[in-house]
Amino acid sequence: MVKAMNDQDYMKLALAQAEDAAQKGEVPIGAVLVDPANGDIVAKGHNLTITNHDPTAHAEIVAIRAACESLNSQRLIGLDLFVTLEPCTMCAAAISFSRLRRVVFGAMDEKGGGILHGAKFYNQKTCHHRPEIISGVMAEPCGKILKEFFQARRKNKQN
Repeated sequence: MVKAMNDQDYMKLALAQAEDAAQKGEVPIGAVLVDPANGDIVAKGHNLTITNHDPTAHAEIVAIRAACESLNSQRLIGLDLFVTLEPCTMCAAAISFSRLRRVVFGAMDEKGGGILHGAKFYNQKTCHHRPEIISGVMAEPCGKILKEFFQARRKNKQN
């Protein structure tokens, strides 16, 4: 019998995506879109802003685009997003427009987050769809990969 995956298991997959981003020199943020009805992974993504020369190629957007293409739909109703860092306002808006059911994220982003910090997009009257939010899942390893990435970049600039 196959063990059903839980939020931590899916977040581990998002962390693997973040590691892929780091290997490419991208900010290590990863995302996984899941169909909770059957546990299937619909799409994965990681930051590709440098690789794609595209400031909108955040992990969440990359995963949303891949899922929409795969499902041939502009809406992702009922799907869950697992992402290693609190989404920014741009990504929060894309999540809302795609009608995701739930957003599960790891590390908080006090500087650039758009859900619990900053614009708090889902608290705005103009927000038409508010997904369920679960924060802090595997926050320590999700934050650690970012911290180590930026420490290494600062160290390399000093040398």
